[in-house]
Amino acid sequence: MNHLFHLSPDSDSSLQQQIREQISKAIIDGHIPPDIPLPSTRKLAEMLGVSRNTVILAYEHLTYDGYLVSRERAGFYVNDEILKSSVKGQDEAPVRITGGSRPDWDQCLKMRPSERRLNKVNRWQDYPYPFIYGQLDPKLFPVNHWRECCKESVSVQAIGEWSGDRYDDDDALLIEQIHSRLLPRRGVWADPDEILITVGAQHALYMILRVLLNKDTCFGLEDPGYPDLTHMAECTDTRVKSLAIDNNGLIMGDQLSDCDLIFTTPSHQFPTTVTMPMARRKALLEQASRDNFLIIEDDYECETTFATNPTPALKSLDDNDRVIYIGSLSKTLSPGLRMGYMVGPKELIREIREFRRMMLRHPPMNNQRAVGLFLSRGYHDSLVRSLVQVYEERWKAVGDALQQCLPESARPPVFGGSAYWVKGPDNLDARELKLMARERGVVIESGDIYFQRTDPPLNFFRLGYSSITTERILPGIDRLTGIINQLT
Repeated sequence: MNHLFHLSPDSDSSLQQQIREQISKAIIDGHIPPDIPLPSTRKLAEMLGVSRNTVILAYEHLTYDGYLVSRERAGFYVNDEILKSSVKGQDEAPVRITGGSRPDWDQCLKMRPSERRLNKVNRWQDYPYPFIYGQLDPKLFPVNHWRECCKESVSVQAIGEWSGDRYDDDDALLIEQIHSRLLPRRGVWADPDEILITVGAQHALYMILRVLLNKDTCFGLEDPGYPDLTHMAECTDTRVKSLAIDNNGLIMGDQLSDCDLIFTTPSHQFPTTVTMPMARRKALLEQASRDNFLIIEDDYECETTFATNPTPALKSLDDNDRVIYIGSLSKTLSPGLRMGYMVGPKELIREIREFRRMMLRHPPMNNQRAVGLFLSRGYHDSLVRSLVQVYEERWKAVGDALQQCLPESARPPVFGGSAYWVKGPDNLDARELKLMARERGVVIESGDIYFQRTDPPLNFFRLGYSSITTERILPGIDRLTGIINQLT
């Protein structure tokens, strides 16, 4: 039995957890006979080179969980009941079906989302110069504050509040914090029943499009813009229209007139980062009323602005309920948390709440409570202040490095956010640049995927600075410049 147990000092699990996991797996897999006692706590401790208390605690947990039974003066044995509930513990021979045919997946699949898959770098931490967008520097994550809130969210009282099926409800604390703390800073005032929690901004967008669009509608979105949004819209059979932008964001006028719904990112246009000025925001709202269309405002990265007086959200200027506002905690707290929210008229929120219920009821309530606690204790405010300070330092470092290494490159003005949108030499193919740069440890994004047109310009690329330390910025851009010079 000795060969069943091997502890790894490199594992993220504690020694006690590793012992529990390996014994429980060995029991379920049928490797420990029920009529033979497990090694004594003293013997197993000696065998594994751990303290006897570690083994005692592991055995006690396994007994409590029903994997083991303790027999007086005989030791610990496998619990027969745990084997009866396991498929591998059944005596009946498995049923095998012979003949038949396998499905023809070419015929079965009515949609192939994988054909539109964006090739992102998963292990970006392994590269020395990760100019990757949408990721967070792990050193900036507020570990202690987040642990505190997570711990309280699983207290006996908290579990009693959120563990039941809430159907279509959300955590009251989180809703109140969004209502009273996050939205007012953007000039947005909303009733609690005008707020809905989502599994990130992407989830909010998908639900809005499914509820508001069909084959008889027209959906306009910025070009360049958010590529996944085009694919979501195509699922509704709507007509998708590309909307031109300039250095002030979305352009008003005739291009919007035949739209039923438009998507815009006025705080930091995605991906160019330009900010829509106040005059154009007012003009957009006026045209929405005149031409009768609705607006989705994605206010991403609104917190990380370096301007002294940031422009208020488009939603804050909306007196006619034409703006559907989307916010997210992905760019501040954590992209892996997948926590966002949307604000809209009661009539719309009521329908989307029911649509959400059909999909997943609601986002996990324990996560909602932890985020609500994180906001209520001011930890998010403190985090944002830290991020703005660090990002502004990195923003300046990227700007200085581009001026030094690529002075001919064109880039729109940036006053916040976490990335630069760079226009390289006219004959540069940023797709090749991306591949060659990755081979040399530099991760960037080519800009072609953000254009809807069939012949996108190929000389744009994006440099994110949220996940790269300041001291690595200049060496990374210097290395990137050498590759650009090779290609052009």
